[in-house]
Amino acid sequence: MDRLKLAASLLAMLFASPALAQSSPSVGVLRATAPTAQGGANGVALLRDPKDPARSTIAASGKLGGLELYALNGQRLDALPGGEIYAVDTRDDGARALIAALDRKAGRLRLFARDYASGATTALDARPLLLGYSGEGLCLHRSARDNSLYAFAMGREGQLDQWLLFETADGKLDGRVVRRLHLSSEAKFCVADDASGALYVAQKAVGIWRYDADPEAEPVPAIVDINRLGQIAGEVEGLAVINGGKGADYLIAANPGRGDYNVYDRSADDRFVGGFRIEANGAAAVAKPSGLFGLRAPLGDDLSAGALLVADDRKGGGDSKIVSWAAVAAALKLPTGVDVPSATPSRLALVRPVMETEPVDHDGDAADDPAIWVHPTDPAKSAIIATDKKGGMLVYDLTGKRLQYLPDGKMNNVDLRGGFKLGGKTVTLVAASDRTHKAIALYTIDPETRLLTSVADGVQATNLSDPYGLCMYRDRKGATFVFISDPDGLVRQWRLSPTAAGKVRAEAVRDIRFDSQTEGCVADDETGALYVAEEDVALWRLGADPKAGGARKAIARVADSPALKDDLEGVGLYAQPKGKGYLVVSSQGDNSYAVFRRDGDNAYVGSFAVTANGDNGVDGISETDGLDVTSASLGAGLEAGAFVAQDGRNIAPPEHQNFKLVPWSAIAAKLKL
Repeated sequence: MDRLKLAASLLAMLFASPALAQSSPSVGVLRATAPTAQGGANGVALLRDPKDPARSTIAASGKLGGLELYALNGQRLDALPGGEIYAVDTRDDGARALIAALDRKAGRLRLFARDYASGATTALDARPLLLGYSGEGLCLHRSARDNSLYAFAMGREGQLDQWLLFETADGKLDGRVVRRLHLSSEAKFCVADDASGALYVAQKAVGIWRYDADPEAEPVPAIVDINRLGQIAGEVEGLAVINGGKGADYLIAANPGRGDYNVYDRSADDRFVGGFRIEANGAAAVAKPSGLFGLRAPLGDDLSAGALLVADDRKGGGDSKIVSWAAVAAALKLPTGVDVPSATPSRLALVRPVMETEPVDHDGDAADDPAIWVHPTDPAKSAIIATDKKGGMLVYDLTGKRLQYLPDGKMNNVDLRGGFKLGGKTVTLVAASDRTHKAIALYTIDPETRLLTSVADGVQATNLSDPYGLCMYRDRKGATFVFISDPDGLVRQWRLSPTAAGKVRAEAVRDIRFDSQTEGCVADDETGALYVAEEDVALWRLGADPKAGGARKAIARVADSPALKDDLEGVGLYAQPKGKGYLVVSSQGDNSYAVFRRDGDNAYVGSFAVTANGDNGVDGISETDGLDVTSASLGAGLEAGAFVAQDGRNIAPPEHQNFKLVPWSAIAAKLKL
């Protein structure tokens, strides 16, 4: 975080609430559960029955007593053995509730389902989900983007692992780690809000952080509150969200160092709005808070606006206390909001990758742009040619195995065209923007070995300050061209010609100027159109012919289109017969891909995102720079072609960047193309 922003946040927390030293209002306990069987309480969750809320169930962690279940009146219903249960959370799953519990003794996640109608609770683990450490806390998140279920597990040494939980063929739940964050010290409590995608984490003796719960999001936390300098004294002992919609959306944090429960307004960037106490006869009614759970939904006449549950890890037998949220809101003069606001459904179609390449050798922002080469006789032997902009050129087979690496320089973008006459043969010519030599790198690919060979007639200088974006064009007469952009908005076009010695030479034939930086581009050989993505402005259509000049039309503008969020990056063409097909554009700002028609006025038809595939362990794609798409068959499972994109954040496991492949048939099915 920027130091000035950090300082401003701390000052705001110090001076935002003059009521800090004043006495907080108090509320009472409506009821409590029976004590846990073996003493101790470290977490609580409410399983709300949607058909009969009065029959909802409380799930509580009973330490060595396992997972304990209670009725809303506090009566103990059942206990499920599970090692040493230390935290619990739940999500509704239609006719049942899904329950995740942390078994600290075994260092694993345990998963259960409770049927609302029958009350039966069964284990759902497809296999033991081992953390690799004992574990301190846990919370669940249901993504509004793709409905995926995630579990966050925390450890004593600052571990914060995000697990994707997915259903197996036999109806069980399995899981894979899709993101690993790390705090500087222990974290024990967290809570995620499904509607907004916010994840709150209480770091021991430090404060409360807010993350984006999307595993593909940038893992940069924002400070909500901090110990000593803010509204926290000591350690936070539980977090909960009460979501009553706009203007009534709150974060609650147990703050036992002051004897309070802090309330933050999530509609106002988590601004502290006050604290309250839970008391009986003037004394604290909760001896040792150790976990919270909040729900803004009716649970009966006396809990018409929902409830706050507090796990009380008191000596002599822990239990869970139930507090009316209506009482808390009244004490703090806060609106209660509406019942269970629903998250806005994602506009995105969701698809999953079936393959990922081996990572590039360099760390940081290194992988950039792919191009799909289709084998002339055996589609399954096709290849992905890609760039490592910190080192060179790469070739992968369709399983993701690296076939070749050429350390020829900092190659940024790559494209290819077949039908080029060179040395008495017809070859596929590959061009890349070489930032090391400020040149056009030129190669051919051998259909037998699938290896690249340089065919540039010496250094083909671009005279650009930084050769950046690149795409190729072959006109109907057979002439081959390459376009390369410069970060200052210049796009230069070259004609590529063979020499008598079997090399290739480039001759500049046109300059096109844009007002700001461009990178992604694609040329349509059949229609003669050139599409250029001006990163912060628009997707433009121009003529690809050197004599076409600079006239252009905006296909979609960032400012006007909800489908585009800057930067606009890679652009690909899915070409079908008779001018049909689609343009695909990387909308990097929201990790999505916008699809436009190839014909007519290039009408927008929808957007998709690539999310993690639990079955094969390939994570989703985010922060895409370059992409490519083909309508040609690439063999079994890819008969309708494929989409390949650079993954700017290769998170599962955390490795250097790579490229991931999605069958076009999956995209077409989701977008009904």
